[in-house]
Amino acid sequence: MTAVLRIEDLTLDIVSSEGTKPILRGVSLEVEKGSVQGLAGESGSGKTITGLSVIGLEPAGAKLTGRIWLEDIELVGLTGRRLGDIRGRRIGMVFQDPTASLHPQLTIGSQLTDHIRYHLRESKRAAQARALDALNRVGITASQRILSRYPHEFSGGQRQRIAIAIALACEPEVLIADEPTTALDVTVQAGVLALIRDLVDTLDLAVLFVTHDLGVMSAIADRVAIMRGGQVVEAGDRHQVFTDPQHPYTRALLASLPGAKGGINSRADLRRLDLSANAIEGDGL
Repeated sequence: MTAVLRIEDLTLDIVSSEGTKPILRGVSLEVEKGSVQGLAGESGSGKTITGLSVIGLEPAGAKLTGRIWLEDIELVGLTGRRLGDIRGRRIGMVFQDPTASLHPQLTIGSQLTDHIRYHLRESKRAAQARALDALNRVGITASQRILSRYPHEFSGGQRQRIAIAIALACEPEVLIADEPTTALDVTVQAGVLALIRDLVDTLDLAVLFVTHDLGVMSAIADRVAIMRGGQVVEAGDRHQVFTDPQHPYTRALLASLPGAKGGINSRADLRRLDLSANAIEGDGL
């Protein structure tokens, strides 16, 4: 497979009047076409800031070094219009809480079509047609009436599907999903995971999937990287990492899972951990 997104030796410090606080230390990852690269770890491990740094959303006062490549374009140091042309067009982002990421005072149609018209220079009519296609793709039966509705008129699962539709409306090569199922109940969560997996397979999409939940990770990732203290401490094929972890921290995370009984020791254990998203009919939307 071809690596669409490459992160090489990424380091991030927060510089303030109180001094310098290290956040990331030498993070390296590759995200390939048609696959999901999982990034897991406890809160504060640096996984979310890694994803945000890819699209230039690192916090104020951040000093970023290292290299981030989107195919042949280096992203570190890009600002203004050059970075804006990549966000939403070549890299889509889905955030943890769709209630916060969708604007409550703008219609779904406006939020879907505004960036389509900006990035693709399409007419209003063409942008609306693309918006309807994007909604249908994520499992929302779309019509002109849907486009006139507001986020609060949809369920949590529907709002997250809408957020995914917005992220994919301009057909980016890469999707960064930051804890996209955390705010959802387990049945809706399974439906969203199945949706993302289907989009990866049908669109040849490259996904960086950030989560603290190893059960979710086992359901969707092809490869897994485990982060602790701003560093990747272990990385590899999902089955290898989960059934034969090499780092003590990875073993501790797996041992802490409910019902793990000391960790995941076989592919059968891994299958029991798996949420089996594709086996659940419907997602409570």
